[in-house]
Amino acid sequence: MTTAEQTTAEPTTAEQATAEPTTAEPTTRTSPYQHYVYAYPHKTAYRALPDRPALGALWAAEPKDALSLYLHIPFCEVRCGFCNLFTRVGAPDGLTGAYLDALERQADAVRQALGDGDEVRFATAAFGGGTPTFLTAAELDRLCDIAEHRMGADLRAVPLSVEASPATATADRLAVLAGRGATRISLGVQSFVEAEARAAVRPQRRADVEAALGRIRDARVPVLNIDLIYGIDGQTEDTWRRSLDAALAWRPEELYLYPLYVRPLTGLDRRGGGPDPEWDEQRLRLYRAGRDHLLAHGYTQRSMRMFRRADAPSQGPDDHACQTDGMIGLGCGARSYTARLHYSFDYAVGMHEVRAIIDDYVRATDFAHAEVGHVMDGHEARRRHLLQSLLQADGLRTDDYRARFAAAPADDFGPDLERLADRGWLTGDPAVLRLTPEGLAHSDAIGPALFSPAVRAAMAAYERK
Repeated sequence: MTTAEQTTAEPTTAEQATAEPTTAEPTTRTSPYQHYVYAYPHKTAYRALPDRPALGALWAAEPKDALSLYLHIPFCEVRCGFCNLFTRVGAPDGLTGAYLDALERQADAVRQALGDGDEVRFATAAFGGGTPTFLTAAELDRLCDIAEHRMGADLRAVPLSVEASPATATADRLAVLAGRGATRISLGVQSFVEAEARAAVRPQRRADVEAALGRIRDARVPVLNIDLIYGIDGQTEDTWRRSLDAALAWRPEELYLYPLYVRPLTGLDRRGGGPDPEWDEQRLRLYRAGRDHLLAHGYTQRSMRMFRRADAPSQGPDDHACQTDGMIGLGCGARSYTARLHYSFDYAVGMHEVRAIIDDYVRATDFAHAEVGHVMDGHEARRRHLLQSLLQADGLRTDDYRARFAAAPADDFGPDLERLADRGWLTGDPAVLRLTPEGLAHSDAIGPALFSPAVRAAMAAYERK
């Protein structure tokens, strides 16, 4: 599970699976684990767009020389207990083919909206889900054809990240992806300890996980990412270290360490809504242990979750940042970003609702309009820039902010920044606003605390389904 803060476009499986927000006012809670901000605003702030704006008009004035492309596959072989992804388990005969048919229709409509000029160019690409490798090798080949021939993305010339699971990372699928230019495979392992995998309702044998990792290395894709989760019932510092060391044995170019969240409508939805200080402390303790272990093994920390081997090849200027404008999302779970509107399709977690949305998508013929989204005004654009920069280890350069918005970050967010500094979570460098190590550890509280009142209200009013 992965592609966020990381992927060239959308988040990875584990990112999305921990992403649904709580609706409580962030500043009134002490828990460091409220939710992961991989995109702002979250989809629960999106609403149906009554005017259904035409995509051609939305993209007419947008820069189109460095677009990000994301293709979403909403199918998995099993649904993990922590997962609140937009995905369904399995697919009846013919559904994946029908889904790819709809993806082609959408791609044709979007490419027409972008225009046919030479100015349309893609800088990054990603396949996420769900599990893209749920598709057969032939279907993955077709998926690449949609990206290349329908959208015009040269997959061999840009970073291409693909999410996979151990069960679906087969040699024939990996051969297709490697041959089509994949530069990064992200494998959702979560734990190498079989008892912990069962506790997370993700039954898997370690031998199968190791075999999948071997196949990925054999495919010679330049970057391997491994997702691990901490905070699982029964997990200790010793078992956490064992998972970390098992991952490190493969010398992955990237590692993502995710705190476990238990969200409504998921298989692990068993904890009450109140704070759980003991669980919070366990996750903080395991986070610090994991962070220190990876740093000691030559990895650099890029965010609270992301660690990269010092000699790993770059995956593009944004290195999996899914926050930039100029995002084209294809598929019923994907979102697209213009400067003034973020848009997607309807969002759900429940099994029946997800299936209904996929069925509607497969039958659709009109993909020339935005259906569901959130209008981004100037204030929200500034807040989004703050969030997407501050939650990265490199921080926010004040001169970049000033060049874009003709103001200093302190002019727009002075009280918020002062509160972070007072808690020891923000460094004092006026040129770069950067979270301290303890600030990074509390990213999942800092992010929600910076949401605007309007976005927070929209998210609180969202009816889960």
